[in-house]
Amino acid sequence: MNPVKASICTIGDEILIGQIVDTNSSMISRALGAIGVRTSHMLSLGDERSEIINLLSNELNSNEIVVSTGGLGPTKDDITKDALAELSGSHAYVKHEEQEAIVHKILKARGLDVLNINLRQALVPDTCEVIVNRRGTAPIMVFRFPTDRFGHPAVLYAMPGVPYETEAALPDVINDIKQHFKLESIYHKTIMTYGLAESALSELIAPWEDSLPADMHLAYLPNPLTGVRLRISLFNAGEDAESRVNARIEALKPLLGDNLYSEQDDTLEAVVGRLLKAKGSTLSVAESCTGGEIAHLITTVPGSSDYFLGSVTSYAPEIKQKILGVKASLIKEKGIVSSAVAEAMAEGVRRVTGSTFSVATTGWADAYGDEHEPAGTVWVGVSGPSGTCSKRFQYKGDRKRNIERFAASALDYLRRYIIK
Repeated sequence: MNPVKASICTIGDEILIGQIVDTNSSMISRALGAIGVRTSHMLSLGDERSEIINLLSNELNSNEIVVSTGGLGPTKDDITKDALAELSGSHAYVKHEEQEAIVHKILKARGLDVLNINLRQALVPDTCEVIVNRRGTAPIMVFRFPTDRFGHPAVLYAMPGVPYETEAALPDVINDIKQHFKLESIYHKTIMTYGLAESALSELIAPWEDSLPADMHLAYLPNPLTGVRLRISLFNAGEDAESRVNARIEALKPLLGDNLYSEQDDTLEAVVGRLLKAKGSTLSVAESCTGGEIAHLITTVPGSSDYFLGSVTSYAPEIKQKILGVKASLIKEKGIVSSAVAEAMAEGVRRVTGSTFSVATTGWADAYGDEHEPAGTVWVGVSGPSGTCSKRFQYKGDRKRNIERFAASALDYLRRYIIK
């Protein structure tokens, strides 16, 4: 069976000039992939009527599904709806009562007057079906084209550009696709690794990867905060898909060792949190070069208050000394970025908070450095019931990327300490 193909088109001048970042396309593509629809293109275009019509027509010619986002607002620069009316051969607009009621509800909740310009949001071309937008005023319009129009049955879903509205409506769009298309069965399994660069990981597991059957595909998805995500996809999957993929993962585990930190789509901070909760343990953090990034990541995990006691952002040497008890003589002798200072910071914050475990960072995130350590260096200290230790990490990147890598390395080093 040939896979159903989709094109994702974002509409709006604000995307082309870099005023906003397109997050909708990746969100939609992930949702499509999960049900066996393959994304063939991701395109962005401006607010120009003929361009919208021509590009969407081209995409409908080569794809069974086109999902567009943006250009559905109430102002004059939002021309997508009119372009879609022309594309679909509409001769009139009709009012969608349920969406109009939502327009009234949303504006009333915001304390705003209901204007005619707002009510026009609920007017749609008579050639479309409507999926109600419960988080915004512009409905999702569904245009179904017969085979003789593009050579195959094709559907265009016009969604709002506001990401949180798109996210809320996406399950309804996915359900509609599942009802109207015979989809290829795809099974995905994700595992998470940290501690090996993508190239080194690829070389390490090359024999295992080469042994995968033809219908099984491996993707490498690196991220500075989560490491390298490995996604195994089984196409035309049968009832035995899960057991087949799990058997391959079991064969992979000995190669990865403790570089494998989760057998699901996960984060280091979530894994550390589960380890701490399982032990009934607590955590504190002392940060210098990471400036609170580790504490931020930890507290993004729901329930982190069960184990996270607090943090000290000891950026200046004086704070390291006064609050964490790091001796001035130690800083002078060993350097502010050193194993000794990282360990003293970890011990200091653990002493101040009374936590079971602690982790600390001291490093150079950008072009600075000293006679001891170059830019891109971080020392991570960890302290716990089995003692205190530290490790040096070296990266080459800009300030933001280095801080992310420093924080992730600290969380991973802490994870390995807890499980050892």
